[in-house]
Parts: sequence; structure tokens; C-alpha cells
Amino acid sequence: MTWLHPYARFVCAATLLLITAGGMVTSTGSGLAVPDWPNTYGYFMFSFPLSKMVGGIFYEHGHRMIASIVGLLTVGLTVWLWRAEPRRWIRQLGVAALATVILQGLLGGLTVLYFLPTPISVSHAGLAQIFFCLTVCLALCTSAGWHRSGALDTHAPVMRDSTVLALATGLPLLVYTQILIGATMRHTGAGLAIPDFPLAFGRLVPPEWGFAIAVHFLHRVGAAVTALAILATLGHLLAHHRARRDLIRPAWLLLLLVLTQIGLGGWTVLSGRAPLINTAHVATGAMVLGTALVLGLRVNRHRFPDARRVGPLRARAPRTATEPAAPGAPV
Repeated sequence: MTWLHPYARFVCAATLLLITAGGMVTSTGSGLAVPDWPNTYGYFMFSFPLSKMVGGIFYEHGHRMIASIVGLLTVGLTVWLWRAEPRRWIRQLGVAALATVILQGLLGGLTVLYFLPTPISVSHAGLAQIFFCLTVCLALCTSAGWHRSGALDTHAPVMRDSTVLALATGLPLLVYTQILIGATMRHTGAGLAIPDFPLAFGRLVPPEWGFAIAVHFLHRVGAAVTALAILATLGHLLAHHRARRDLIRPAWLLLLLVLTQIGLGGWTVLSGRAPLINTAHVATGAMVLGTALVLGLRVNRHRFPDARRVGPLRARAPRTATEPAAPGAPV
């Protein structure tokens, strides 16, 4: 048994923890609790005294330590892939993950050194989700289930279903766009621009507008659109591909996660952005994205270089001797 896949899954889980820790930094307003970078009050990262990790320093320095560990884990994963993984595109994906986590660390430092500018902060949040998606891809594509699902014959019905292809391919993009809107809302202080939920100032549409209200309301509309798209995807799969449990299960999980996410979003507003609730909202958003990506990758399994044809995609019973040939067909 190879340990590459379990290790890739561990890196993926560590990345989700890192995103959660970053959400806690933002939720508690601790982004500038440590004003220098890459050191912490002049100390080397791992030599900072634990006794001084209090208040916002605990969240910000803890986030940096987790980020450093995830970076080292990614280095190990990339090296392992180049030594043990025969598929070139997987090795290249590992290099892309390593480059992304390095860039993410640099953006995190710039965020501190330039006092949390919105463009860099939003880019930092968005790149974190891209890195998480890369680790999800690596964890999925190194699994035994991915290898077993490589036969194109089993994907023929899905390959001919343009509706499910469009829905499953578009879902990760839709969720990622929604996450970027949410990150913009968080980093511009628009989280409570609309103080009630599910209505907006007691109405379906806000009676007054400004940038903060527009971003906040757009995030709510995006949540509704995302939920409807997930519901449509699940309904289509149940109607046309019920036997594909590898697609049905992530689709059900997506519906559960997005409903939880909407509930957490409302709770975040009603609680006045309570840090734990707000952070749970961030972490669940990442899980929605990761699950949508898994579904999209499985639906598009036939497009990958390691997909293989075992037999004809559309079998036809052989023509008998008495069956007349089609006009113009060779006898």
C-alpha cells in the first residue's frame, strides 16, 4: 500500500485548518496583532515564547505557524509526487500547489506590512481557496477510486449529458465567485451593512444603497443562486444518473453544506459577527467549494489524460445474416 494518497489527504485537511485559522484572525480583528513579518516581535517564527501568545497574538501568530507547517507539508508532497507519481500532470499539479502556497505566504506578509489593504487581503483570501482546491485535486487524483474510475465506458452516459456536464463544471466557478464576494464583504467591513436576516432592512430589497450594502446584498443573492444551482444538479443526477453513487453522494453533501452555510451566514449577521460563527461560515464555504470541485472532477473524469477506453463507448448488437444492411453500408 502506498502512503502517498493518505499523505495528500492530510495536507488537504491541514489546508482546511489553515483557512479556518485565517478566518479566525479576520473574525477577531487580529490581522495586525503582530506588526512585523516574517518575524514575530523580532523572534524567529518557532522561537516566539508561548507565554506571549495572548489575545490577538494567539490567533495571528498561530495562523503563521500553521501556514509554515502547511508549507513544509506541501514541499514534502511535491517531492514525493516527483519521486513516486508516474503521471506527469499530477507532478505538475504538485509544483503548482507549492508555487501557490509560497505566493500565499508572501501575500500574507504584504497584508501585514501594508496594514491590511483590501486588494491584497481579498487576494490572500482568494488564493487560499485556490491552494485548497489544488490539494483537493491531489487528494482525489491519487486515490484508488480515481484509478478504478478511469474506464471511459462507465462514463458514457455522463459524457453524452450536456446538462450535467455544464452544471457540475460551473458549480465550482460559481461557488468560488461567491467566496470572493464574501471575502470582499469581510475585508471592507460590510458584514453588518444589512443588520437583519433573511430580510434586508425589513424588505426583500434594501430601500437604500451604498457600496457596503450592495456587496452584502450581492453575497446574499449569490447564496440563493448557488443553492438553486446545487439543487438543480442534485435533481438532474437523481433523475438521470441515480446509479452513479460517486456523483450522487457529493451532490447530497453539497446540498447539506450549502444549507448549513446559509444558516451560518444568517447567524453571523444576527449574532453581530460572533467570531466562532463567522469563522465556521468561512470554513464551511471552503468545504462547499471543495465538494463542488470533487463533483466537477468526477463528472469530467473522461477528460483527464489517465482516462482509458476498455471497450466501445456505445455497444451495438452484431447484425445477423438475415438482417438487411443499411443503404450504402458495406456488406
